[in-house]
Amino acid sequence: MNLPNKITVSRILLMPLFMLIMLTHLHWGNMHILGTTLPVTHFIGALIFIVASATDWVDGHLARKYNLVTNMGKFLDPLADKLLVSAALIVLVELGYAPSWIVIVIISREFAVTGLRLLLAGEGEVVAANMLGKIKTWTQIVAIASLLLHNIIFNMIPFRFDIVCLWVALIFTIWSGWDYFAKNSHVFKNSK
Repeated sequence: MNLPNKITVSRILLMPLFMLIMLTHLHWGNMHILGTTLPVTHFIGALIFIVASATDWVDGHLARKYNLVTNMGKFLDPLADKLLVSAALIVLVELGYAPSWIVIVIISREFAVTGLRLLLAGEGEVVAANMLGKIKTWTQIVAIASLLLHNIIFNMIPFRFDIVCLWVALIFTIWSGWDYFAKNSHVFKNSK
């Protein structure tokens, strides 16, 4: 297994640690940052999520730079992204920080696009992530990190930055999903 794939696997392995920290109701006290009280476990969970999210860029960069793109990497990288984002969103619903209906829409889109990619692969077509898909992923990451950090950095602005980010992520999630299906609808015309 090459280095980019090992980094991708590390992203998958960080998820159970993230969930353990966030959901076991450990209480290591609170932090007071910029006028916001934040449980230490949420800060640690947010750091784990941010580090895991950053590995998405690192593994892709290394794979392209050193020509280490493999079929295993093509399989693992989007799987790791979807698992990480889905796990974090479900944790946020469990903690009462994200509306379940938004999380259901986001995760449903991920299943639908994955299904579309499987159909296309059956036809011999590979669909790489496009710019809308990348923007969707990064808006989701920013929204999740902001929610995990209880809006710390932006708590002095007159609106909830974390909730605005979640809505932006929802819009890009729906838009990019629609884009994938619109551009690849021919796969449904060919099926019997």
